Amino acid sequence: MSIDMAQFHQVFFEESFEGLDAMESGLLNLDMGDVDVDEINTIFRAAHSIKGGSGTFGFTAVSDFTHVMETLLDEMRDGRRQITQVAVDVLLGSVDCLREMLHAIQDGGAINQQSVGLHKLALDRELNQIPVAESANSQVVSVHSSAVQTEQQIAGWSIAFSPHLHLLKTGNEPLRMFRELATLGTLSVTADLQGLPDLYQLDPEECHLSWKLALQGNVPVNEIDDIFDWVEEDCDLAKQAIFTSVDTPSSAAPAIVNEATAAKMPVDEVESTAPDSVVAVKESKKDEQKAAAKGSSSIRVDTSKIDTLINMVGELVITQSMLSLIGEHFELGKLDQLKNGLSQLERHTRELQESVMNIRMLPISFVFSRFPRLAHDISSKLGKKIDLKLVGEHTEVDKTVVELLSDPLVHLVRNSLDHGIEMPDVRLAAGKPETGTVTLEAYHRGGNIVIEVSDDGKGLDKDKLRAKAIEKGLIETDTILTDKQTYELIFMPGFSTAEKLTDISGRGVGMDVVRRNIQSLGGNIEIISTLGKGSTIAIHLPLTLAILDGQSVAVGDETYIVPLGAIIESLNIKEERVNRVVGKGETFLLRGQYLPIVRMHEIFNVTSVKHTKLTEGLLVVVEGQGVRCGLFVDDLLGQQQVVIKSLEANYRRVEGVSGATILGDGSVALILDIPGLVRLANQ
Repeated sequence: MSIDMAQFHQVFFEESFEGLDAMESGLLNLDMGDVDVDEINTIFRAAHSIKGGSGTFGFTAVSDFTHVMETLLDEMRDGRRQITQVAVDVLLGSVDCLREMLHAIQDGGAINQQSVGLHKLALDRELNQIPVAESANSQVVSVHSSAVQTEQQIAGWSIAFSPHLHLLKTGNEPLRMFRELATLGTLSVTADLQGLPDLYQLDPEECHLSWKLALQGNVPVNEIDDIFDWVEEDCDLAKQAIFTSVDTPSSAAPAIVNEATAAKMPVDEVESTAPDSVVAVKESKKDEQKAAAKGSSSIRVDTSKIDTLINMVGELVITQSMLSLIGEHFELGKLDQLKNGLSQLERHTRELQESVMNIRMLPISFVFSRFPRLAHDISSKLGKKIDLKLVGEHTEVDKTVVELLSDPLVHLVRNSLDHGIEMPDVRLAAGKPETGTVTLEAYHRGGNIVIEVSDDGKGLDKDKLRAKAIEKGLIETDTILTDKQTYELIFMPGFSTAEKLTDISGRGVGMDVVRRNIQSLGGNIEIISTLGKGSTIAIHLPLTLAILDGQSVAVGDETYIVPLGAIIESLNIKEERVNRVVGKGETFLLRGQYLPIVRMHEIFNVTSVKHTKLTEGLLVVVEGQGVRCGLFVDDLLGQQQVVIKSLEANYRRVEGVSGATILGDGSVALILDIPGLVRLANQ
């Protein structure tokens, strides 16, 4: 009887990606020169497992490639070879290549053989200790003079740019990228409107357009790469460079460079394969990268959590059997027994709910694990010395939160590495250690998880922030701002204080979307900074997006759910505490501070409202984005846990509403989006 090996493929891929993460982490922890046997063994075992598994399933390209890595690691493990930064960089690049190969196989696509060949060549060079200039017999040859001549002969670029629908939500604005391209040469832009939906179906936060770009000028590929670096996983991009015809020496033919490897090749290295004088540089759609960006459809669960769940189900079955017996021969004398049974059912249902939710909880290390590599690459690129510290990486949070938290954190960590930490000489001149520290910390506080990104860098300059905001017309010259409000200027769209643009950050994108993404998760973000000492950005998020502790409020015949964590207090007010401003709305005085009033029946057009006078109803004081307001309602109904249903997925997005839930009587109640209501109140 033959065994279908395909049924084991998913487990192999999951274990392989975990092994690659372990290899990457281990390589980043290696000390140059010294051989840490335990660390090397961990890396070696991960590579060995991937090689063995790929050989078993017939993925020979992966097993052959990993075998070369194994050989290099084995020599390090035996002490025959010292650990050098060059070797670590080569191995890190090989880990990236392996990850791309596995994603391609998993998605049924083709392996990028050119990328594999280049990384394998780099491994062979390191194994044989061959300098780059001596590898003339390989596919990649050193052609210093010809490479310079080729760059001088670029006539222009033809670029096809097709963003994915979610691109705008990542904080990347195509128009800003086109402006950057226009600074490199003469640019013409043609928009493709074929993907544009009807007006009623149009979502302004989705990108339905694609563009054909023609850039004239002698522009190196890396300058174009810098502009599209932020969006490479959020678009389909094809670039073709056109060169003027020249006589090319036979020893150094023009180059064809695949985009997947161009960014990793030295400037003086090109592949000697093209027979003519037209050089094409093209980028594939990178299906494997898009697949990697998608959330995993499975999670690994500790067996103790499964055991707890099974026990809870057993208790629930026993209670259900007891209630069934009572129901078969029910009489009035069994009323107390029925009440006790229902009480047990409620308790067991709550415990079962908590057990199921606990299964969805993942350690935040699933997000944190990517940042050591990010810090290593960026610090090397910028010439900075940075120590990244991870604290509380075992703190657990809902799987959905983990998946959606990744992109905002990447923006924040990049900004700390690029803008926050100073260059070593600047730090020494300021009396600081030349090595800067960026700390990523997670911990629980009440029903929330708090994630802090802090650095000991230069901090935020309030005067500079204010001046930049005035220069961009974001605030008036005479506007009075608190320190907190001044720091929050960085969250305004297009705001950036970068003195020069880099491919790391500084294009004025990202921070406004970071806050919007955090708010979409039901959280908020705040900044604490001291000039010359550093900054801390704290993200507060609910532990889960599936269940919410809420306060039910009545507005006429309608019921709304206010998130319990957003409520400050509830109160009746007197007329003398109300202040009305013509055309500006109403405010009320609370402990020396005037807060805006949001009349819920007007916002949601409820006509059956019981109270229209502020002195007759209740004001629920809530806070969102650090700003408070009062929600005017008829009455408070009670506190309860509600299961959140997406309103946007089942209907459409509604301002001031974050979702919906089904109440015990079968009716639907809307869950209020407090930051959205605060924005409405401010308007």
